[in-house]
Amino acid sequence: MKTFLSILVVILSVGYSSLGQQSDWANVEKVFGKKGTIQDGVFKITFPRSDLKIKVGDFAVDPGLALTSWIGFINQSDGDMKMNGKTMMMGDLVLLEKEVGPVISKIVSLNLEVTALHNHLIGETPAIKYVHFSGKGEAVQLAEAIKSVISVTGTPLTSPQAPNQDVKPDWSKVEAVLGTTGKHNGNLLQYGFPRLEKLTESGMVMPPSIGMAIAINFQMAGNKAAITGDFVLLPNEVNPVLKALTQNGIAVTAIHNHMLYDDPRLFMMHFWAVDDPEKLAKGLKAALNQTNSKK
Repeated sequence: MKTFLSILVVILSVGYSSLGQQSDWANVEKVFGKKGTIQDGVFKITFPRSDLKIKVGDFAVDPGLALTSWIGFINQSDGDMKMNGKTMMMGDLVLLEKEVGPVISKIVSLNLEVTALHNHLIGETPAIKYVHFSGKGEAVQLAEAIKSVISVTGTPLTSPQAPNQDVKPDWSKVEAVLGTTGKHNGNLLQYGFPRLEKLTESGMVMPPSIGMAIAINFQMAGNKAAITGDFVLLPNEVNPVLKALTQNGIAVTAIHNHMLYDDPRLFMMHFWAVDDPEKLAKGLKAALNQTNSKK
């Protein structure tokens, strides 16, 4: 009987905890006026820069390829990620250069933290910069703060209408090379390959969906595709991955950190290429093989 009651208490407590978290995220959604997603304990909401027309050379970059701002929230009651009753917020903002100064000033005024400022691409017009940020506190207050940061930019708060697409790209050869099915999103194919280590930031475990997975995105255009994303790497993996990408005709466009207190220390390597999709996939596979990631 005692065992039954113990199990019942656990079930009820988990149920109430889940309902509480859903309520928290519903209130966050109200702040932004749009729905988010929940994956491995992370609530995430995205803001594609559909207001921008960005090109790398002659290639028109889809917002979903490399131009989407995102915000992730980790509730204090998710697993072992406890932080004295607070929620942790992380993410990055896609900005025109003229927006960087106002955004940083706003972040500072709201007692949030800037964790990185840099490029992801090379040669894009107009030039784009990425501001990574973090904050700790009550979820709705954090949401209100970062929304006020976004308000000093031209970022649309509403989701763009999905384009009509009569012919969907055939990604079967790419998926065969990479050994797994990606997420199909219009003319995009998107992957996240989690690392196998336990990754922490400020002592909290960081799940893959809060920017800790190797991100690979394809955008089809005619019979070619563009690729970009970022490899999440340990220091000893940086040059082997760089070598694999370079030898396969994939340009490395940035190597940097996204966080301040990560353990183990992580480096993010961004890349770009336009070529035959299957050829690109083989180059990416060679680079993935140099990492301790789930493939």
